[in-house]
Amino acid sequence: MVVWLSNRLKSIFATDEGVTAIEYALLGGLVSVFIIVALSLVGQQVQTTFEIWTTAVHDAVSRGGS
Repeated sequence: MVVWLSNRLKSIFATDEGVTAIEYALLGGLVSVFIIVALSLVGQQVQTTFEIWTTAVHDAVSRGGS
């Protein structure tokens, strides 16, 4: 099992496809980090906006039903 894994890793790093796959993996990781950071920065603002809308809709429905 260890020999097979070692040979597989060597073949991945020895070919251009392996390098391309690693580049895509790194790029995907960077995009994921960027999305997480962006959502962390604006998350509270989005939550506040939805709370304002929810309160406004709830108040409008409550007034309309009575």
